Amino acid sequence: MAADWRLIALFGLLLVAVGVPVGGEVYTALAEMEELLETESVLINNLEGYIRAQEDKLNFLKNKMDDYQREHADASGDITAYVSNPINAYLLTKRLTSDWKQVENLMEHDVGTDFVQNITQYRSILKFPSDEDLNGAAVALLRLQDTYQLDTSSVARGKLNGIQYSTEMTSDDCFELGRQSYVNHDYHHTVLWMNEAMARMLEEPSNNTQSFTKADILEYLAFSTYKEGEYIEVALTMTNELLQLLPHHERANGNKRFYEKEIATRLQMKKMKGDDGSDEMPKSDLVRSQNHHGSQIIIQHNPKQPVAKSDPAVYDLTERRAYEMLCRGELKPSPAELRPLRCRYVTNNVPFLRLGPLKLEEAHKDPLIVIYHDAMYDSEIELIKRMARPRFRRATVQNSQTGALETAHYRISKSAWLKTEEDRVIGTVVQRTADMTGLDMDSAEELQVVNYGIGGHYEPHFDCARKEEKRAFEGLNLGNRIATVLFYMSDVEQGGATVFTSLYATLFPKKGTAAFWMNLHRDGEGDARTRHAACPVLTGTKWVSNKWIHERGQEFRRPCSLEEDHGDFGI
Repeated sequence: MAADWRLIALFGLLLVAVGVPVGGEVYTALAEMEELLETESVLINNLEGYIRAQEDKLNFLKNKMDDYQREHADASGDITAYVSNPINAYLLTKRLTSDWKQVENLMEHDVGTDFVQNITQYRSILKFPSDEDLNGAAVALLRLQDTYQLDTSSVARGKLNGIQYSTEMTSDDCFELGRQSYVNHDYHHTVLWMNEAMARMLEEPSNNTQSFTKADILEYLAFSTYKEGEYIEVALTMTNELLQLLPHHERANGNKRFYEKEIATRLQMKKMKGDDGSDEMPKSDLVRSQNHHGSQIIIQHNPKQPVAKSDPAVYDLTERRAYEMLCRGELKPSPAELRPLRCRYVTNNVPFLRLGPLKLEEAHKDPLIVIYHDAMYDSEIELIKRMARPRFRRATVQNSQTGALETAHYRISKSAWLKTEEDRVIGTVVQRTADMTGLDMDSAEELQVVNYGIGGHYEPHFDCARKEEKRAFEGLNLGNRIATVLFYMSDVEQGGATVFTSLYATLFPKKGTAAFWMNLHRDGEGDARTRHAACPVLTGTKWVSNKWIHERGQEFRRPCSLEEDHGDFGI
């Protein structure tokens, strides 16, 4: 009984610690997620102190109880003889007055008050995740599951792409992931993770910390299965199983009546369709696929063929398939496309580089995309990361209609901006960027430093503004973004590649390298082929920095032309 009481107290303390909605969005940058381990360490120490104080209290009371039981047992043998002894009479009276008052005061005193107050103070000085962070972390894990086609059971076992990374998830962990999916109306993943929670609950011999029951899982499963559209009979079966456990469950009884009525209606419609001798449902010769919510979408596309779209600004299912296949490494350039690519040393007509030429690797010919090796040194990387950390804010995108910067679900990262004049190292990196590109840095934006969060990604996008985006970069007055230089500041264990969805080109992060490409044709029009994306980070952490270079000041370095071709941009 004492153990149960202590468990309830501890559970209440944990609810106080974890349920506090403090400034969220730590999930959008792994650099900030690292700080949560410090928070957890402090909470563990505090919880350990709380348990020790409660155990000391219970041990004292238990010793008192043992003394009382022993004396009471002696007295019960011969009550008259016991109380006739003046010493026994005195001790009995003492036990029921001053001694019992001490016990009663200790029982009323909450020895955990100080520890609970500690948590209140920690909220103002430590980083705590919010409910938004929990939901964001859950969505990120599901995004990884979809993008890299990860098996639910393998993920629950802590295995990602066949590699064991962490301890297994409990049934409670799986249940919460399913619940978060349900909150987001993602019924496909609700079914996957509630089924996993059920399987793990049956495997776990005894788990006194479970926050749910089998009936809870069945209720989520039944409704989510129905919402998926095709398995209403299964939903009814699950609801009946739930009602066997809880016959008076009001919501389940209502759903049961609804499902039975819906099944009867469908059977009637089925008979009517068959009256003319035709099939119930005409067979389609189109390819059938599923979106990430599980609902079926009809498409007609062979992913082996180039992505052809009427509007390159629209992120449709065709491009999503190409994006995810590129992230998984399933789409690659053909040998014929790889054959003309070269590596070489270049000086770009910079006298200084004659002493130490740059190492250039061609990643794609047309449009020309190159990778510079040893473009940023470890010491520079560490300084830039150190300068960026305190300034991190949720990365934003530009609203195509208003030109305003805003956060978006399709870009999960945090960024900071560093001015060239802030440190000599920043100036050196900017000068090196000028040497690599042959472009004027006076019209370049500040160095943006980015750290990706859990499953951090950036869906397909353009770096330059399109014709219809009239208000893009209007505050800068520097013209459009003519070029991009992307520095990779960390290696990534799995995932995190930069992919060009219409080129089938993939750039894998390698610490110290820099990718460079032109966003505009020589006639000033945007090059739709440079549409690219950052694949979700599966394991590891991804740091990048980039320089976006604008048109102004490049008139003589990259002269305008009526032709669209990139040329060799001075390299």
